[in-house]
Amino acid sequence: MKPSQLFRSLRSRNYRLYFTGQSISLIGTWMQRMAVSWLVYRLTHSPLMLGVVGFAGLIPSMLFSPYAGTLSDRHSRYKILLISQIASMIQSGVLAGLVLFKFYNITAIILLAIAQGIINAFDTTSRQSLMIDLIDNKEDLPNAIALNSSMVNLARLLGPAIAGVILSVFGEGICFLIDFLTFIAVIISLLMMRLQLLAPPKTDANIWEGLREGYVYLKQSPNIRSAIMILGASGLFLMSFSTLTPVFAKEVFGGDAETYSWFASVTGLGALMSAIYMAGLKPGKDLLKFIGIAAVVFGISVVLFSRVTSLPLALFFIMLSGAGMMGQIAATNTYVQTNVPGYMRGRMISYYAMAFQGTLPIGSLLTGLVAHQIGAPLTVCLQGTAGIICAGLFIWGIRRRRQAQAQKPTLEYSDIA
Repeated sequence: MKPSQLFRSLRSRNYRLYFTGQSISLIGTWMQRMAVSWLVYRLTHSPLMLGVVGFAGLIPSMLFSPYAGTLSDRHSRYKILLISQIASMIQSGVLAGLVLFKFYNITAIILLAIAQGIINAFDTTSRQSLMIDLIDNKEDLPNAIALNSSMVNLARLLGPAIAGVILSVFGEGICFLIDFLTFIAVIISLLMMRLQLLAPPKTDANIWEGLREGYVYLKQSPNIRSAIMILGASGLFLMSFSTLTPVFAKEVFGGDAETYSWFASVTGLGALMSAIYMAGLKPGKDLLKFIGIAAVVFGISVVLFSRVTSLPLALFFIMLSGAGMMGQIAATNTYVQTNVPGYMRGRMISYYAMAFQGTLPIGSLLTGLVAHQIGAPLTVCLQGTAGIICAGLFIWGIRRRRQAQAQKPTLEYSDIA
């Protein structure tokens, strides 16, 4: 494939601005995530507290995403995104101030994690549902989503690598300060955009009625529902295994903050390779089949990671897990955005966000609790096994519906969705 085709969505000025600003900001975001986990584990030496902080930072997505999705369908997604980015900058600044002035307080860290989780619920739904409005040629939307995933994972590769050095030399506070400063780039890029957005449709129905409409649409769309549910299962059982990577780095492999950064970086490398592959996919790819395969790869690689005692092998399998994870996330995002009408996009993205981020806090908390009782390696092995079972059920369900559809003389609305 020609490079011009791989990066074709960057021909759109607004998306190019968005891509540039987010590329800078997300490096800081991943640095902050790394630093928070390392700070909590350094202060408490508790896998349970890692789970608690992960739960606190992600549970708001479960609670607020449906509301945020309905809000983005009724109001300016651009304004919601801009406000959420400014709020995230403030949160990062407060966290940096606390640590730089050596106010090491776990309660304050948990409260700031909750605040960021609430912000992210509105940020994710507005950002994802705005994506199509940033593209001049709507056929480039799948490429834009895949490039966005590539950008996230390049940041996931670079952010932890940089954070590993800074944590070792300067400590967590500098990581938080850099994250605060990187938000300047994304805010400037948003302000430079020239958008011609259609006014959201006016409605007299209250916001709870909008939530109900989204739920009814999801019930009538079995393929979309299945794709979101398997993503939720992966969030619950598989993605949350990363909560324990500080434990693996320090106790299983006898490493330090730099070893921990390797785990995050190679996960990002695998995810980046998967996202680049997605960016090069031609229209018409069977995304449901791709989702199932990616979920199986994710589960198997997590099981193998939990059982090896060689650090190079562990790095290889965690890289493979990153590839499976990102393949599933990007394919699900593309499938949802290209198979729902515009007036319902925000609400369906909110369910996607609930599956992607909302189940993670429950998984993180359960992971910490179980690891406290039976140890990190066995916990992660059980998580991978559960993920494989869920992926098998998803593949079986898709095949069963397609066989039933092939036997019908006509298509029903739920099959089309």
